[in-house]
Amino acid sequence: MPSSVFQWLSLLGIIWLQSINGTNFNFPSYSSQLKHHLSISQFQLNNLAFASDAGKLFACVSGLAANYLPLWSLLIIGSCLGLVGYGVQYLFITNQFHSPSYCLIFFLTVLAGNSICWINTVCYIVAIRNFPSNRQVAVGISTSYQGLSAKIYTDIVGLIFTKRSDKTAETFLLSNSVFPLGVCVLVCPMARIVELVEEKGNLGVGFFVIFVITIATGVFAVVTSVGSISRMLSPLSGLVGILVFLLLPVVVPVVESVKKSVREGKERRVYHSTMEEDTRIRPENEAKLNRDGGDDAMEEIGAREMVTRVNFWLYVGVYFFGATLGLAFLNNLGQIAESRGSESVSSLVSLSSSFGFFGRLMPSLLDHFLSRRKMMKSKPGWMVGLMGAMCGGFFFLLSGPTDLILCVSTAVIAVCTGAITSISVSTTSELFGANNFSINHNVVVANIPFGSFLFGYMAAYLYRKQATGGAGKCIGVECYRTTFMIWGCLCSFGTLLALLLFARTRSFYSTTKSQMAHGST
Repeated sequence: MPSSVFQWLSLLGIIWLQSINGTNFNFPSYSSQLKHHLSISQFQLNNLAFASDAGKLFACVSGLAANYLPLWSLLIIGSCLGLVGYGVQYLFITNQFHSPSYCLIFFLTVLAGNSICWINTVCYIVAIRNFPSNRQVAVGISTSYQGLSAKIYTDIVGLIFTKRSDKTAETFLLSNSVFPLGVCVLVCPMARIVELVEEKGNLGVGFFVIFVITIATGVFAVVTSVGSISRMLSPLSGLVGILVFLLLPVVVPVVESVKKSVREGKERRVYHSTMEEDTRIRPENEAKLNRDGGDDAMEEIGAREMVTRVNFWLYVGVYFFGATLGLAFLNNLGQIAESRGSESVSSLVSLSSSFGFFGRLMPSLLDHFLSRRKMMKSKPGWMVGLMGAMCGGFFFLLSGPTDLILCVSTAVIAVCTGAITSISVSTTSELFGANNFSINHNVVVANIPFGSFLFGYMAAYLYRKQATGGAGKCIGVECYRTTFMIWGCLCSFGTLLALLLFARTRSFYSTTKSQMAHGST
């Protein structure tokens, strides 16, 4: 089979992996039930949300393992960690074991959170190594599907227990433990590094087709997440629709395989002329790869040198007060919706998942079409705009208690969080190089558990201050008003850090842009 076909199959594989890898995004859907099952306080529930993100503290282990182990083994290790982390919790919730200690539940949640890092590491490596000239596009497309995870799992749970809302937590934990393992086993043969010389035109057509399919997938997810429409459709129809859209990208490798077969038949008839042409063109293609190809980096350094750079700390600060803060909001979305009297928590989580999908995809769309015009926009510059929009989302929540305001703000924050998460992958390789990416980026995202704990603890503390009655429940807009105000101010500070990072890296991106323009002449 031609290597270019394996190239597209590898992208298809990581799309499927990411679509089931966002198990931590399901937490808001069943957090209230989990709190009831375990008889824990809001602070303890917040600590479990932190525990899920705390798994990223050990993400460097997967990065180091990637230097010594085959990629398929990383998938098996990651999925098995998730099977144990979520599976044992499921056994506790269903009373297969009695009286689990809170410390054990906390440890299992950390284990489950770490499983995500192993699968992410494989997806990033495959996207960057197999598509060096289009790494932002490949990474953005694949990671955007992680934003659909909550939507997919919500549809699965709705299909299994349509009329048993009391079984929500159990079903989510079971799904989180089983489905990633099954998909990882299926995708193992496709998760591989492909050695080939890229053909820019063919990639452009393939990416265009996948973009169309991906956008259609997101539109379907958003439409079926809207309250009135989601109530009209059965869970089965929603799930079948998403699965069909997930299978559609297989069209690209199939067509590529047919084209290669036809081309090889022609090449056999003109063997000698083709060999001469190939000898002449290959150096040009390799030079084009080096020019467009992904070796453009501000500097090529490892983690030890990276943490001594001012740009690293500015970058981490932007991520901390941007994507991490947005994730903290999404982790608390179930409690926020409940406090504002919203009865459609699952629909709201699906909505945030769907808009997060578009947020992760948006940078790839821009990068793809700008690169075709030999333009390279500053990633920190993009972050400035996204951070500003996220600030507006937090402050808009202060304007009233209606469901419309909550939905609009959730959509804005989800889009910005997803976009910053997607942009950060290529930003890490552009600022600090691609050779040590697997370790460097895991160092960057290690800020997530600290932010999750800090922001979540603050929200829980302010929630508890507003709570009335013995149950410790708070109902009303005031429950999170102060929290949203503080988060909006912190996000504004993050916007300032993004401006500083943009100013410090502007010359690098301007130089790269001029090189691309010169290369096109």
